[in-house]
Amino acid sequence: MKKRTVFLLCLVAGCRPTSDFQRQIDFIFSASFQSGQPGGAILIMKHEQVVFSEQYGVADIETQEKITPQTLFNTGSISKTFVTNTILALANEGELSLNDSLAKYFPDFKNPEIAKRVRIEHLLTHTSGLPDNRRQFLDSVFLLTAKDKENFAPIQQADSLLFDPGTRYEYSNPAFNALALIIEQVTGRKWQEVVKEKIFTPAGMNRSVITDGPFPQSGVAHAYLRTGNSFIEKDYGEEPTFAAAGNGGVWSSVDELARYELALRKSLILDSTTIADSRTIKTFPDWKGTPPFIGYSWFVGEVDGLTVISHTGTQGGFYADFVSIPEKDILYVMLCNVPTPQEEKREQVLAVLKKFNWLDP
Repeated sequence: MKKRTVFLLCLVAGCRPTSDFQRQIDFIFSASFQSGQPGGAILIMKHEQVVFSEQYGVADIETQEKITPQTLFNTGSISKTFVTNTILALANEGELSLNDSLAKYFPDFKNPEIAKRVRIEHLLTHTSGLPDNRRQFLDSVFLLTAKDKENFAPIQQADSLLFDPGTRYEYSNPAFNALALIIEQVTGRKWQEVVKEKIFTPAGMNRSVITDGPFPQSGVAHAYLRTGNSFIEKDYGEEPTFAAAGNGGVWSSVDELARYELALRKSLILDSTTIADSRTIKTFPDWKGTPPFIGYSWFVGEVDGLTVISHTGTQGGFYADFVSIPEKDILYVMLCNVPTPQEEKREQVLAVLKKFNWLDP
C-alpha cells in the first residue's frame, strides 16, 4: 500500500531531476525542447514508483499552456494495444474467436475469398496481407474526416492480397480499423465505449479519451511541425486519417499510461495467461518473411537478455513511445507534440538504465 501511495504522489507532483540518474535522463530530453515551444512528457516507473517524471515545453503555442504529467497527447499507434486488449477480452468472454475470418463480419468484400482467408489473429499481428489502398479510392480531403468504417471500405474493394495471410509481416493501419468495427458488431455498442469499460475504467484511466469524429478538439495537447523558425499545427483537421480512431485514436497522459501498464501487470484488464500470450512472438506454419518479432500488436525485442515489450506511436506532430521491461518491472513512456526520434531516445534511456545497473541479471 505504501508503494501505491508513493506512486500517486509522484504522478501528481513530478519527480524533479535531483539524483544522478534523474539528471542523466533529463539531459537526454532537455536539449531537445525549448521553453514556450512544443515539447513532451517523460515518465519512468520501476515497480509502482515513478522514479523520473519531467515535462518540457507547452501543450498549446497560442495559450502557452505548459505540459504536465496529466496532459493528454494523441498516442498514435499505441492505441492499437487498447483495441487488441479489448478484442482479447471479448475472446475470453466467448464473444468472438481469434480464428474467426473476416467473412463473418464483413460479408460484402468485392472478392469474398479474401475475407474467408484473413482471420482476426492475422489482423492483430500485421500479417493479413490486406493492401492499404485507401488513397486509391479516397482523396486527402475526405480522409480528414473519414472514420473507421470509411477507412476500411476501400480495403473491402481489393481484388487480391499482397501475400498469403500468416506468411509475412507488413504493418497495417486498416487492420485495426477493422478490429474496431468488429468490436462494435460483437457488442452492439461504439467501440470507444467498450474500450473505456474494459480498459480505462479498471485501470483508473479516468481522463483518457478516444477520437470519435472531430472529438477531442479541446482539453488536449496540440501537435506541431517545425517550419524554419516557426511551427505549424499538425493534428486533427490537418493530418489525413486522424479520425480513423481504431489505428490511432487514444488520447492519454504519461501518468495514465503508467496506470495502464500497472493494470496489465496486476491482471485488472486480462488474466495473466492472456497478457503473457499477447506479449509473446507469434509464429505461423507457412512463414516466409524475416523472423517474426510481434505478439498481438505488441513488438517483442530484447536488451541485455531481457525481454522488451513496446509500441511506438506517430500521427501528425505527435510522437510517442511505450516500453515495458516486465522482468524488471520497468516502464518508460515518452509523449511529445513535436517530432521526436523515438528509437534514438529509447536507446539513450536504456543506456542510462544499463549504466545504473537496472538491467543487470
